Amino acid sequence: MDYLEVSIIIIALNEERSLPVLLKNLEDQLYDHKKTEVILVDGISTDKTRLVMREFASASDFKRVVCLDNPKMIQASGWNVALSEARGDVIIRLDAHASVPPDFIEKNIQCILSGCDICGGKVKNYIPDETPWSAVLNAAENSMFGGSIAAFRHQDRPGFVDTLAFGAYRREVFEKTGGFNEQLYRTEDNEMHYRMRKEGYRFYYNPDIVSYRETRPSFKKLSAQKNRNGYWIGKTVKICPGCISWYHMIPFLFVFAVMATSALAFFGVWQIAAVMWGCYVLVTLLMTAAACVKEEKRTVLFLALPLLFFVLHLSYGIGTLGGLVSAE
Repeated sequence: MDYLEVSIIIIALNEERSLPVLLKNLEDQLYDHKKTEVILVDGISTDKTRLVMREFASASDFKRVVCLDNPKMIQASGWNVALSEARGDVIIRLDAHASVPPDFIEKNIQCILSGCDICGGKVKNYIPDETPWSAVLNAAENSMFGGSIAAFRHQDRPGFVDTLAFGAYRREVFEKTGGFNEQLYRTEDNEMHYRMRKEGYRFYYNPDIVSYRETRPSFKKLSAQKNRNGYWIGKTVKICPGCISWYHMIPFLFVFAVMATSALAFFGVWQIAAVMWGCYVLVTLLMTAAACVKEEKRTVLFLALPLLFFVLHLSYGIGTLGGLVSAE
């Protein structure tokens, strides 16, 4: 195969535990290391993240490894710092808490060489050092009901989709579209992909390209993540409405429906609430059954999935409401 120059860009903030896993994955890549550069950007971490980066750079056999700072400490600015340094024909974005198999770069480049400007594959969630309870959290996150209905999470057939995670982009895509919007702290990729689509670029999904994203290992951390994600969906609706898909707003609509039907029930109109809750419980039980069938290591703790789904939906929806009404 032809070997294009590749830039792997990674930003991190206090990722001393997760980052070494990803860096080891990069060392194991089958793609020619002499055609690969790695751009590492640290958001002024207070742990050993920067030391991990430096040690990787000093021992690496890649064409080039660069360690940079992200003084603004937000994701969008970190990506912009990395993009300003990247020199490759193809740029691949990876989160610090991701994990990739040895053929990850190779398969992405094969896809780019076939004529795609942007490509990516299936992203599965996992938890290192899994426990019976964290397995339940991971099952919720891998479920369409608890995680996301995005094609790159569940679709098994190749084709064009609206968005991707851990994507590979031809350099000219960023040159034409510009950098990331630093007004957005968590939805910067939604806005960037929106601008790419407006420029006429298409996102090609190949399920043979597989990567992994780490699920938050505790219920508290997972629900807090959902709340923050929801908050920035609400904020982004006010900044760039076209960046947000309808399914991002479902948890907010659920919270609104809970409040509205509860108010009606208070005044004696309980029938609407009964129908809504009946439908929600039915769907939740069906999604729980689907998650149990999908997972091989099931335990009695999986019976907590209905309650877990409910709290995650509530956390995300309340976060979106907060973002919508925020004065900032």
